[in-house]
Amino acid sequence: MKVCASRIRRFLDELAEFNATPGQGITRMSYSPQAHAARAWLCQQMEQAGLQVREDAIGNVIGTLPGTRADLPSVMIGSHFDTVPHGGAFDGAAGVIMALEIATLFNEQGLSPHYPLEVVALVEEEGASFERGLLASSAMAGHISSQMLESLHDSTGISAAQRMSEAGYAPRDVSSVVRTPESLKAFIELHIEQGPVLEQTSTDIGIVDVVVGMTQLSVTLTGKAGHAGTTPMDRRQDALLAASHIISQVGDFARQAGDATVATVGKLRVHPNGANVIPHQVVFSVDIRSRDERKLRQVIDQTREAINQQANQGITAAVEQTLYIAPTPMASEIVHSLEQQCDRLGYSRRTMVSGAGHDAMVFAGLAPTGLIFVPSRDGLSHHPDEWTDAEQIAKGVEVIFHTVKAMTEAKNHD
Repeated sequence: MKVCASRIRRFLDELAEFNATPGQGITRMSYSPQAHAARAWLCQQMEQAGLQVREDAIGNVIGTLPGTRADLPSVMIGSHFDTVPHGGAFDGAAGVIMALEIATLFNEQGLSPHYPLEVVALVEEEGASFERGLLASSAMAGHISSQMLESLHDSTGISAAQRMSEAGYAPRDVSSVVRTPESLKAFIELHIEQGPVLEQTSTDIGIVDVVVGMTQLSVTLTGKAGHAGTTPMDRRQDALLAASHIISQVGDFARQAGDATVATVGKLRVHPNGANVIPHQVVFSVDIRSRDERKLRQVIDQTREAINQQANQGITAAVEQTLYIAPTPMASEIVHSLEQQCDRLGYSRRTMVSGAGHDAMVFAGLAPTGLIFVPSRDGLSHHPDEWTDAEQIAKGVEVIFHTVKAMTEAKNHD
């Protein structure tokens, strides 16, 4: 068996062609014309690999190699094919191509699995379209309703449901994408690290044992607008000043918690946003992550208390928790299998915590799940210069191929 690095490189290059911003990174939003073309390409490649291909009600592409027993649960592999605006060609795509390469190897070698093998290319992991990440995996886990798709909107105010309908999908039938624990034997994802550790330590493979827990808060502070020159300082209800007191503390809360806990304020909207007007409303995001759920909740509580303190200063506050996911351990038996394959193949490895959210963390609620990382050059991701050598991806593919082959009990045709 030989994983083909040049084929992986070609697959990645071809997928990167479906891009709304040539020369400025990769932009492939989930229901854009570029995503539509990418789906057609993915369907074609999956069919050439001998898979039975379908698209589900929200636009995920699923290819199946049936097992000798139709009633057995599937081993599912893959990742997402959407991007952030002006992102890179490897985030998500590397995992989709991993799955496509493994399906191709099964086909080339005439391998017949006992358990079905499913290859998935998932939509809207990034949340760049509707500010709701992990959408496809969450839908498969039964966490997304048709009403939720009506309530999620893009930057132009159009709902996720409408975007899906316009692209030819059936958001009202989102319940049809739900997978039961009985239908999945395992889920395994490959992803670029999106950080510098593997490259700096010259390590081939990162094997994730836990994905951090995370929360996202949307905070709205409302004060009172006024003239910047004629309103005395002691008579102001300045929403931006109140926000600054909160924002300046969020990072300190995370540092005090330790254990790789992090907190970020990444979005800030000021109204009316005039140079000579006291801001009457500020809306900002708070993203908090930790591998320790107790510390995650601690920083959430401290942030809420800081918000409440400002609300006592003539400012009203509203906090919406838009996302909460507890720290998610990967399945120990899959971690062990991946470690064994690394050692057998002679690839260096290290155990890692994933600080980023991945579809694997949602699938972990459905089935035993594994996640591996391959090195990112200079640790860059969500950036046009994002890069991982095809030869490094090939090592990860080889590790997962042998793991999946054993899991499906695949054998050569007689």
